[in-house]
Amino acid sequence: MARTVWDSTLGKKTVMAVSGLIMLLYLVVHMIGNLKIFFGADEFNDYGHWLRVVGEPFMHYEWTLWLVRIVLVVAVVAHATSAYQLSRRDIKARPSKYEHKKPRASYATRTMRWGGIILGLFIVWHILDLTTGTVHSGGFQEGRPYQNVVDTFSTWYGNVVYIVAMLALGLHIRHGFWSAAQTLGVGSRSRDRALKTVANVLALLLTAGFIAVPVGVMTGVVS
Repeated sequence: MARTVWDSTLGKKTVMAVSGLIMLLYLVVHMIGNLKIFFGADEFNDYGHWLRVVGEPFMHYEWTLWLVRIVLVVAVVAHATSAYQLSRRDIKARPSKYEHKKPRASYATRTMRWGGIILGLFIVWHILDLTTGTVHSGGFQEGRPYQNVVDTFSTWYGNVVYIVAMLALGLHIRHGFWSAAQTLGVGSRSRDRALKTVANVLALLLTAGFIAVPVGVMTGVVS
């Protein structure tokens, strides 16, 4: 039954919608946590430590964090795989160009594919920069996320990579949230305006919230 559902177009769209909402929930929590950097180094570093001990003593050190990471990896892989397969299926179903041009789609809709690629590459860079410290500039300091964030956004390329990725994220959320609502049967003609408004507000708040951190470093508010 699981294979039958996965092989269907509706099944892939449902997987894509559910995995997207899981990642959206994580992004909201992650953004709120990121904004704690404006309360100073001690509070932000304490927050970074708390992420590793949350759930103790029931959960061992970092077990909860790794559980969240595993869920996110599964969600990202499921989302990317279903998106790719749906794209290939769409291309195979229409091998020739349309005789008449389709109505012009929104900018977010037309950039969903390359936006997804940008975000995929960004996730890899972000992990190597602030989680493992592999490509981190200025000397990665384990257990001192405040200093590591300041180091990253003290470089021009760190700011460019992050801001471009967050702009792509905003466009992705703007279209993806509404699309997920349609797939899961929440959308309707009477709710379309409200759903699009929620999608726009979420996209704007998340984009602004994430970009506020590099802007804070660049302007000296965070130093």
